[in-house]
Amino acid sequence: MAQAKGNALGKFGKLTELRQRIFFVIGALLVFRLGSFIPVPGVNPDAMTNLVNGNGLMDMFNMFSGGALARFSVFALGVVPYISASIVIQMMGSVIPSLQALRKEGESGKRRMTMYTRIGTVGLALFQSFGIAVALQKQVATGGAPVVYTPGFGFVLASVVGLTAGTMFLMWLGEQMTERGIGNGISLLIFAGIVAGLPGAVVHTLGMSSNGELSVLMLLIVFAVVLGVTAFCVFMERAQRRITVNYARRSGGQRAYQNQSSNLPLKINMSGVIPPIFASSLLMFPATAVSWFGAGHQARWLQDLSQALNPGEPLWAIVYSVLVIGFAFFYTAIVFNAEETADNLKRSGALIPGIRPGRATAGYIDGVMTRLTGVGALYLVLVCLVPSFMQKFWHVPFYFGGTSLLIVVVVVMDFTAQVQAHLVSHQYESLLKKANLRRN
Repeated sequence: MAQAKGNALGKFGKLTELRQRIFFVIGALLVFRLGSFIPVPGVNPDAMTNLVNGNGLMDMFNMFSGGALARFSVFALGVVPYISASIVIQMMGSVIPSLQALRKEGESGKRRMTMYTRIGTVGLALFQSFGIAVALQKQVATGGAPVVYTPGFGFVLASVVGLTAGTMFLMWLGEQMTERGIGNGISLLIFAGIVAGLPGAVVHTLGMSSNGELSVLMLLIVFAVVLGVTAFCVFMERAQRRITVNYARRSGGQRAYQNQSSNLPLKINMSGVIPPIFASSLLMFPATAVSWFGAGHQARWLQDLSQALNPGEPLWAIVYSVLVIGFAFFYTAIVFNAEETADNLKRSGALIPGIRPGRATAGYIDGVMTRLTGVGALYLVLVCLVPSFMQKFWHVPFYFGGTSLLIVVVVVMDFTAQVQAHLVSHQYESLLKKANLRRN
């Protein structure tokens, strides 16, 4: 019994690194949640909450920041400037020759690209914080109370410094989580912000059921739809199209190596959650513009456009679907280069059966990727439209929208995969140690 206990403690001790990484991630997420309650001085909290709720673009950013924007805390901008800068640098890296060369320089080029991303993050954070601070000074709450107590240069300066510093701290915290923890730190911060509102949404939904606003049957249907959509997202995110690749026969000395066969995996959803985020941001601009610039006769056309682009409306569904499909093809073309993949296969002596190496291989891969992107784009449209239609027609408090649900699923899958990779690496280390002991 003592020996079994010792073996168990030994196995537990081998997971010290994994345990430390998980504890570091938990501690960083706690810091993120505590910081989201530190307000920037000079803002009326009740008026700010009323302004953000139901404000379209601001409501989405508030969800990503875990409610920090509604409280106007130092983390109100969240990691949105960092994500925007990363996407811009990534797009420029596919167009500008100098940045293309940096991407091929390995670790040194990666560090330079990271530096450019940080500089872009600072610039975007300064611009966004200044715009928000100036616009908030003109806002008035529903009861007539101003959102900002004492407008002026002091409030703008405090807001710009506080919000920019908060964004830079979150960027640093996310990078530390990636290096010392498990998973992508920036993605985990967004995940924490989205999940932070889940308990309140569950309590609100159960309260509606107990008050009779939501029947028990409708509650079960909502629960079943949530599980079904989540399972469908997991299935589609794992789905791949594997292209068979054969390596030419090689001979070395007196040995002859036979043909080896492998697979080139291509994901159905290569663009991830970028298309829904871009599409949602563009469609929310009219509603946000109406709330910020007021409602008058001159802005009547803007009000009509905002009403037509409300979630669940026919025009919104059509425009949203077109934008998601367009962004899916656009972003996939940026992150995946069929010609570069074909050149890499040719250099390694690999070929696709029945396809000539070089340009013919690039054309074949591009055709396969185009069909996969079409299926992936339709999948994104379906996942994003179902929650919106439930909210519109059934008046269901469906908390997880399409974008947030995709983010949660992708982050959880990535985190689980990295934990499993750590566990497998520890198993290999133990096997190697046992083999060395037996040889000795």
